Parts: sequence; structure tokens; C-alpha cells
Amino acid sequence: MLAYNFILQLYSFPKSHLVTSQSRIVHLTAYSPFSFSFPWLAQACSINSISHRKQKCKSSIFFIVVNEFCERFSYYGMRAVLVLYLKYFLGWDDDLATTIYHTFVALCYLTPILGAIIADSWLGKFKTIVYLSIVYTLGQVILAVSAIHDITDKNKDGTPDDITLHIALSMVGLLLIALGTGGIKPCVAAFGGDQFQDHQEKQRSTFFSIFYLSINAGSLLSTLITPILKAQECGIHSKQQCYPLAFGVPAALMFVALIVFIVGSPMYNKTAPQGNIMVKVCKCIWFAIKNRFRHRSSNYPKRTHWMDWADEKYDKLLIAQVKMVLKVLFLYIPLPMFWALFDQQGSRWTLQATTLDGRITVNPILILILVPIMDSLIYPLIKKCKLNFTSLKRMTVGMLLAALAFVAAGLLQIEIEKTLPKFPGSNEGQAKFLNMVNRTLDISTGSTQFALEPFEANDYLTFEDSFSMTLGTNASYAVTVMDGARHTIAIIEDGHIPRHLMFKDITAKPEKGANAVRIFNGYGSVLNVTVGEQNFEKIVSNNISEYVMVNQGEATYHIKDDAGHKCDYTQKLGFGSSLTLVIKPDFAFGELKGDTIRGAPSNMKSVLQAGWLLTVAVGNIIVLIVAEAATLEDQWAEYILFASLLVVVSIVFAVMAYFYTYIDPTKIEAQFAELEPEEKNKQVNLKVSKKELVEQRNEVRRRSDSSVAEDNSHQMSEL
Repeated sequence: MLAYNFILQLYSFPKSHLVTSQSRIVHLTAYSPFSFSFPWLAQACSINSISHRKQKCKSSIFFIVVNEFCERFSYYGMRAVLVLYLKYFLGWDDDLATTIYHTFVALCYLTPILGAIIADSWLGKFKTIVYLSIVYTLGQVILAVSAIHDITDKNKDGTPDDITLHIALSMVGLLLIALGTGGIKPCVAAFGGDQFQDHQEKQRSTFFSIFYLSINAGSLLSTLITPILKAQECGIHSKQQCYPLAFGVPAALMFVALIVFIVGSPMYNKTAPQGNIMVKVCKCIWFAIKNRFRHRSSNYPKRTHWMDWADEKYDKLLIAQVKMVLKVLFLYIPLPMFWALFDQQGSRWTLQATTLDGRITVNPILILILVPIMDSLIYPLIKKCKLNFTSLKRMTVGMLLAALAFVAAGLLQIEIEKTLPKFPGSNEGQAKFLNMVNRTLDISTGSTQFALEPFEANDYLTFEDSFSMTLGTNASYAVTVMDGARHTIAIIEDGHIPRHLMFKDITAKPEKGANAVRIFNGYGSVLNVTVGEQNFEKIVSNNISEYVMVNQGEATYHIKDDAGHKCDYTQKLGFGSSLTLVIKPDFAFGELKGDTIRGAPSNMKSVLQAGWLLTVAVGNIIVLIVAEAATLEDQWAEYILFASLLVVVSIVFAVMAYFYTYIDPTKIEAQFAELEPEEKNKQVNLKVSKKELVEQRNEVRRRSDSSVAEDNSHQMSEL
């Protein structure tokens, strides 16, 4: 989180929004989005002598802030469980789930450029927000529907019969969400800025403090609530983890955001599209490149900067502004590596969290706590110590802190992997033996021989396809194991002759730190066992129950037989274990054995924002490339690889920052202010010259046509 705070210093406007080019909003980035003074909402409007104008301003601000809170809740809530949905519901492995996740995030940060162009050049911000919010809401609804397993569960076994339909729906939903959320990113904050006049700088600053507070509040609450919703069990035919609820609530919040925004329509100050500065900048750059290539001969005099080749068509002020923008954009080149690490909170770190307690909510909490502390205490203290801690130096520190965070994640992964079992490969299976005979048994499985005490289990053994098993001295069996599966072989006694029962075990660590518990009934009667609200159903003798997920902590099992005898057994459970409770044949109610099997011009801010968002998109693409190219078997090694890459990039960025010269855009703009009339006259003269040239050509054509007509007429008269 500290790394994120430092990274924000070069560009105080956060990565999730792209401002447009209208003159009313260009001051937006002059204010830190986290300078929280927590004023009353009314302070966001100026005191106006006309009371209804004041009320109108209050109301419009309210609708925009509520809209942003709901939209951010919707987006971050959906993202909080997305990678888990891809892995556990669609059945994709960690790598594919991570790939799809980062592809989706990259799209979310590429589409804002399209949204800004649509808003500034065609529809205007209000209509763009409304239309793309409809697309956004539709995508959220489709994603929620794709998570309903019952729509294709014809045999009612709790598993979708046509996973292809669910994949298709989810991909369509994610595409619409990326288009919607990306499209409105450049518009909402800028539309809020439109509600103020140019002289209302203080009110605008207050509004954005409230605005960004709503963003972080929405993010915090959604990342807290959505995993809880997912953990609920729902379904028509069978109970499953409730992804429809986890996606449905964000969809409902997005619908609320849309309705709230539309309701406030009569109170908004809506500006007409005035053209997008990004388009103009791109045209200027393209003309300079094209003109430079056209005049590459040594016969033409050289120019100070390659952008100066655009002065034949564009005024000098615009060219100077583009130069300043390009200088800042050059500094953005190393930043994608930071976002490559930062956005893995939603993919690799979330998957890592499933081996712990499954919650990643500290970061948004720390954002709300630490950013004001940094702005009001740490940075002023550094300034008083007369240390020149510039924005670029803060960013360098931020990237190094992010690298350290990934080193910590790598060390944590090493410790996690020590507790994780080694699962079988695709061409092998594993089996362990549970001795339910009331004497020690000698067991042979080919090259492996061992003795197993009564009611004890050994560790898993790995086999290929099948193996021969000998129990005691005269009982031999051929056993076949499924590829990639784990089995428990329970040995019981049938007329003093041992025989075996085979049960399939789980091959994945339980989610959210819960424990997968099942019960083997070695008692001679049917048993009914409950723990909390979970019911193991009726377990017949010499059989094993299905797994039931039990939370960590003390678990009390209530056991009851057909005769009405009852018994309670309490066991302390850890995190993410797989356990089998064994009820012995000589079990007496009252006892139970538990056996565990375990710097730019103001009107260029939108261009910089486009570059800023592109660094996020490219960062997510880097995750895809590195993860695929590295092919590292151990996850901790991938964490260390990313950390090492960021350290190298941080050093490069530090060198770039050292040679960077800070420029005051206002001074540059002031120098060209006096030349503006001359530039305008130049453009006018250029247009007049072009017009005169066209008229001269047309006059020549008319004379030529007239001459031809006279000749034809003369020839006809002679005939």
C-alpha cells in the first residue's frame, strides 16, 4: 500500500480515472485525491446569492458521488472473487485463471481512451455515462447468470452439465463490463468537475476529496462483503458456493448507480462535446513524423526538435505543449512493471490467500489510513528536514517497496508450500491405508512393506495405474488407482479375513481456510452426525460420509445412533486441513477417537491520463507474458522473479528521474501567449492561401472548359 501511495505522487490523479480535455476540468489533477479534510458535502458548492442555484449544486454533487460509490462497489466486488470463479466454478487451473483475469483488467484500462473520445467528440459526458452504464449493468447481470450452476444441471448432481455455456456467458459478461467500466472512467470525475465554474477551485477540490473517499469506501466495503457472499451456499438442486450472489449484488449496485445518475439528470450542468485533445495531439504528432519523413533530404535545414516539423500546420503553443507531454510520458515507460505487481493482488495473491483465510482487505483500509498520514505528517516532516524528496524520488521508493512486498509474498509462499501436500501427477495416483481391524496388520504393496497399527493410517503412497496388495498372510487383491486422484483404502474384517474398501479423497486445499471433514463409521449401526448447521447425513456402517466444510476453531460433533443414544465430541481445527474422523467398532457413546489425515500543460492532463492508464494495461499484459515465458514450477520463484524485474526497472527509473528537469508549464504557455495573435494570423493566412490556390485552380479549369466548348461549337458550325 505504501508503494501505491508513493507511485501516486508523480500524478496525483489515481489510475482509475481519465479526465477529458474540457477547460473546466483541466485543474482536476492539481488536487491530491487523498487530501481528506472530510468537509460537509454542502461545502462542495459555492455560496450563491440565488438559493435555488445553491440547492441545485448540492443535489447534483450528491447524485454523482452516490453513483461513483455504487459503481466502484460493483467493480471491485466483482473483481474480488473473479479469479476464484474462474478456477473453482469454471474449473480452470491457476495459470489460465490468472491469464483471463489480467486480460480482463488490461481491457478495462484500454477502453477509457475510447470512452474519452466518444464523450468529447460525439455524445458528451452525460450520454456516454448513461449508455455505457447500461452496457456495464448488462455485463454484470450476464456474469451473475453464468454463475448459476442449476441452469445446465439437468441431472441435479450439483455440477453443470454444459460448462461451455457458462464459459461463453462469463466471457461475454466480462467483455461488456470492460467496455462499460473503461468507457465511463474518463467521464464521471470530469463530469463532476463540470458542475463547477472556473473560479470555484476550492469547491471543486472539496468535491474531489469527497469523490475519492467514496471510491475507497466502495472498494473497501466490496472487498469485505463479496467474499462473505460467495461463502454462502445456494442452489435449487444442490447447495454450492454462491457465486450468483457474489456477482448479483455488484450487478444490483451497478443498476442502482445507473438509476441514481439518471434521476439527477435535471440538476446537472451538461456541456456539449468540444473535441478531444488526445485526437488533436495524435494528429499533431503524426503530421510531424510524416513531414519529417517527407523532408528527410539533406537539402532541408534541420530543426531543433522533431516535433518542430509540425509548425507548418499547428501553432507553436500546441507543439510546445506536446513536447512537454512527451517528456513526461517518457518517464511512464518503466511504470507498467509496477502495475504488473500491484494488480496481482487480484490474481496470484488471491489464489495464495485461498490457502490462508481468503481475505485481502488490508490494502483499502491502509489507503484510507496511511495516505492522510503521509500527506499531513510524513511529507511535511521530510520537507522540514530540508530533504528534496521530489515526486520522482517518491515513486522510486514506491517501486522498491512493491518489490519488497513481492519478496515477502515469495517467502510466505515457501512457508505455505511446506504445509501443502504433494498431489499426484496426471499419470499416477495416490493411496493411503486406514486399518479398521482391531490388530496390527502387515501390508505389502509390491516393493513396499509396512505394519499398520489398529485404527491408524499411513502417509500417501504413489502408484502408476494399478498395484498388488497383500493384507496379512493370505489376503491378496489387485487395486487400481485413478490418474491424478487420491484414495483412502479402509481395511475391515469379514469373517476374520481382512478386505478393503476404497474411497476417493479430495485433491485440492479447501478455500478460505476452512477444513474438509468427513467421518468413517466403523460402528455397527447407522449414525447421524451434525456439526453446527452442517449435517453429515446418515452414515451406514463401514462407510464414509461426504466431505463437509467446517470453519477453523473448536468444532463440536453431535453423534446419534438409531437407538437414540447421543454423544458430543469436540475437536480444535486449524486452517485448510483435510480430516477423516474415525468411529471405531468398539465405540461407546461418550468417547470418540479423532484421527487426522492431513508535469504537463493543464489542457494536456487527459493525454497524460491516457498514458497513465496505458501503463496499467501494459502492466497486466506483462503479467501474461512473464508468467507464460518463465514456466516456473514454484510459485515463490515467480514472485521473486517479478520482484527482481521491478528492482531493475526501479534503478532505470531512478536514473531517468535524476536527469529529468522539472518544467513549469504555465511559464512555457506564457511565452507563447504573446505570439498567439501572430500564430492565428499565420493559420488564417495559410487558410486564405489555400483558398486562393483552390480558386485559381478552379478558374483555370473553367477557362479550359470554356475554351473546349468554344472549339466544339466552332467545329459544329463548320459542319
